[in-house]
Amino acid sequence: MKKRIDLHIHTTESDGAFTPKEIIDEAYNNGVFTISIADHDTVSAYTDELFEYAKTKNIKIIEGVEISTKNSKVGIHVLGYNIDINDSVFKERLSKIRNARHDYLHNVSKKLDDLGYILNVEELDKIDAVTKAHIALDVVNNDKNKDELLRVFGHIPGKGEFIETIMNENCPAYVKKETVTPKEAAEIIREAGGKVVLAHPVAYAHEDNLTDEEISNLVKEMQPDGLEANYLYVDRDNNKFDETKKWNEFAKQHNLFVTAGSDFHNKDGIRPEIGFVNTNFVLDEKTINEIINNLTKN
Repeated sequence: MKKRIDLHIHTTESDGAFTPKEIIDEAYNNGVFTISIADHDTVSAYTDELFEYAKTKNIKIIEGVEISTKNSKVGIHVLGYNIDINDSVFKERLSKIRNARHDYLHNVSKKLDDLGYILNVEELDKIDAVTKAHIALDVVNNDKNKDELLRVFGHIPGKGEFIETIMNENCPAYVKKETVTPKEAAEIIREAGGKVVLAHPVAYAHEDNLTDEEISNLVKEMQPDGLEANYLYVDRDNNKFDETKKWNEFAKQHNLFVTAGSDFHNKDGIRPEIGFVNTNFVLDEKTINEIINNLTKN
């Protein structure tokens, strides 16, 4: 069996569908021997119990996080690896970022209410790292919103379509969210002893229309250690893009090491699952060892 790794996985501690323990089971079943849970703005998945359980399955965990940031133009995700998850200053900074999410939830709920959508704010408020995805899913999955969704969209939209049409900038329920810059996130990660990786550049190219030059400028500004070049992008129309060759070359040109992640949230039959097992994408053992070494060496 081919060696597999996956360094970008979400759990129920942010906006994933699987618990941390279920992620370990899924990784084991998929033959993935090294993982990183990179939940949004939280490291709460990392408990002593989780590490002990991973050991029983011979799965190595590299501690990770995905910090939500905003530059002058778009939202940017910054991954941190091999961080000191017990660093009190680091956890306090993440807590502040998460609290801003709940302020956002309450502000956007008012706008959605004005637009005629019903939102279960009380339940969403219980989610530690509540995201746009949580909010959009709550709206589109609520039968009480069916008539309004059909009126506006002509069909029941997925969460991505709802976000891009109703919640993003220049949309009717847009609310500016207080956040940190990519450079500030990089500093937070480094101060916690971690390696900084710019997440999924392919997504910024397709979703936000950032040019290669703009992504290069972002790299110059935040000075990451690595780039999530090995990432299979699926757009809101479920079109699939494998631009890993391009982004591996981009990383080389900018003296960045590369990482690999599925960005797994749930099994939807479309997007990559843990370890890319439902795709044709496979990394050779030499590359896998280089990635692990780059993330774990001091």
